[in-house]
Amino acid sequence: MTNPFVYGEVVPVSAFVNREDELDRLTRDLLAGQKVFLISPRRYGKSSLVRQALRAAGRGGALVVDVTVSSYSSYVAFLEGYARALSSTERQTGRAVSWLREALSAVGPEVRIDKSGAGKSQVSLTFPAARTDRDVSRLAEEVFALPGRIAQSRRRKMAIALDEFQAIAGFDGGNVEHALRAAVQHQRDVGYVFSGSEPALMERMLGRSRPFYKAGPVLRLGRIPADRFADFLEARFRSTGIRSSPGLGLAIVELAGNLPYDVQRLAHELWDDVRAEGRRTAGLEDLHETLRRLLGEHQSLFEATWQRLTLAQRAALRAAVLQEGRELLSGDTRARYRLSGASTVQASLAALVREDILAREAERYIVVDSLLREWVARKTY
Repeated sequence: MTNPFVYGEVVPVSAFVNREDELDRLTRDLLAGQKVFLISPRRYGKSSLVRQALRAAGRGGALVVDVTVSSYSSYVAFLEGYARALSSTERQTGRAVSWLREALSAVGPEVRIDKSGAGKSQVSLTFPAARTDRDVSRLAEEVFALPGRIAQSRRRKMAIALDEFQAIAGFDGGNVEHALRAAVQHQRDVGYVFSGSEPALMERMLGRSRPFYKAGPVLRLGRIPADRFADFLEARFRSTGIRSSPGLGLAIVELAGNLPYDVQRLAHELWDDVRAEGRRTAGLEDLHETLRRLLGEHQSLFEATWQRLTLAQRAALRAAVLQEGRELLSGDTRARYRLSGASTVQASLAALVREDILAREAERYIVVDSLLREWVARKTY
């Protein structure tokens, strides 16, 4: 029997939890040609929400394109990947090649058809003539104009997702933002979702002095209500013939910090353990046994993470865990956990955020990985 809980990948419709309002709003905005900014901390299910919205937009007749900006190592590589993704709206490979050569003739593309390892044809696209900053700027102008040209020639709406959009700022400073904003503001039949999992960077990109200031609606993804998540988990257990003890769903949600990725991971592993033993019930003791197993399997990874931290950072991390991330700079907290001065604690917290160990959420700090949080609480002093 297939495990009903999915993590580590974009979840299918069957494992998609709640988010009905967000999904409906995002889908409607994409089909209306809006330029939406989706801001969410990591592990909140941002990518899964975007994929579901693209599927819904596709069912609504739109051509859909999905690109992860952070996958590319340079500006030109991103432009090549973006153009290839746009060409995929043409199902026939030969016609896609012809279209790219014609649409981008001004910037000298090299387009050919390659065979993948499975023997499947795929488009290969490079821009060898893009050597100077001026060349790249002209190339960007041509590539960013493509969605509007596609929508007009095909007489169809388009829905485009640029995931991990904050990475675009690293390619060419603010020039990328200016070039992209200049193009998309004229594309009335093309909806965009610019999504990012580094809220602070994304918020800065929407600031008054940046090109995307007031460019479109902003959707900030919050936590799924714990009771809704708990009901979902218990229903999924039941659907596979496993009865959960009272309160199990809520215990999983709380233990996983109500982070969608971590909740699905813990439920997935618990389901596997129960099924492996051939049992039809799952209880709180089973949950804690699964947690103990996972902590043991991650022991070496967490030890390596702990060892690379400075002593001040270790102390700040442990205090964040035990204080649930609150009032970490207060005199009482610093005295209780033998922390240094407020400025040193603040510097340590900032370093832990940069290392993606902690994340800032409203007035508190949360540990990004709930398993690491439990390991620090149980295995450090």
